[in-house]
Amino acid sequence: MSLMILGTSSHVGKSTIVTGLCRILSDKGLSVAPFKAQNMSSNSCILQNGCEIALSQAVQAEAARAKPSELMNPVLLKPAGNNKSGVILLGKPHSFEDVSAYYQKTDYLLDKAVEAYQALEKTYQTIVIEGAGGAAEVNLYEKDIANILPARRLRIPIILVADIERGGVFAQVYGTLQLLPDDIRPLVKGIIVNKFSGDIELFNDGRKILEELTGIPVLGIVPRLKLNLPEEDSLAPENPDAVMLSAAAEDEYDRLAAALETVLDTDKLIALALEKNANSG
Repeated sequence: MSLMILGTSSHVGKSTIVTGLCRILSDKGLSVAPFKAQNMSSNSCILQNGCEIALSQAVQAEAARAKPSELMNPVLLKPAGNNKSGVILLGKPHSFEDVSAYYQKTDYLLDKAVEAYQALEKTYQTIVIEGAGGAAEVNLYEKDIANILPARRLRIPIILVADIERGGVFAQVYGTLQLLPDDIRPLVKGIIVNKFSGDIELFNDGRKILEELTGIPVLGIVPRLKLNLPEEDSLAPENPDAVMLSAAAEDEYDRLAAALETVLDTDKLIALALEKNANSG
């Protein structure tokens, strides 16, 4: 029972949406955990057991009121320059290699990621999965253990997040959907338009157009939010006011959840999250 949050590109706000949904689901009395099969980030967190995961998954776990675990981010890539990265597998150093060598391990790493997800399923009622980058990187489909390959293996409902602040939101959404593999496109059950500035009512026509173009409901238009939470994305501006693991962070999670609940169809999102798989409803 899960929900997968994919994006039309990097830095559309996937991490923030997942963080907010984790807190909303927890507030509803559900046991919930975040999950990101593969994360590429230099911002990591050392857990009490000595394992290392991306900071964003530790933040999401905290928002979910769950104990952070290496299962929540089974593959962490730590960029080291010259097309090389350190590979952290299930919280432990695994290898240091270039991109071509890493991609030769796709099947093995995907299996490890799926096993980690299945282990989380035994403990939590629902899991909120975050993809990486853009979902429609067609040249990477056979190697994409963060988006397409886990979506294909797990068959869970997908919510597509787009960033209206960048402009071209209609092309972002429609283009991404058209480029998704034929077996993945039907899994997309909703669209979220993120980072809207101004009067949301002015986008009512845009919302209808998106739904007519895609045949998929827009589950919310999220305003641009200023949050004091750590950023993981290399494209994101640094936030020196970010807080974590403190009472102030708890206030931020609650503020984020409250903001999302006012603009998202949370009943629909929760219903999707509680489906056994994307084909059950």
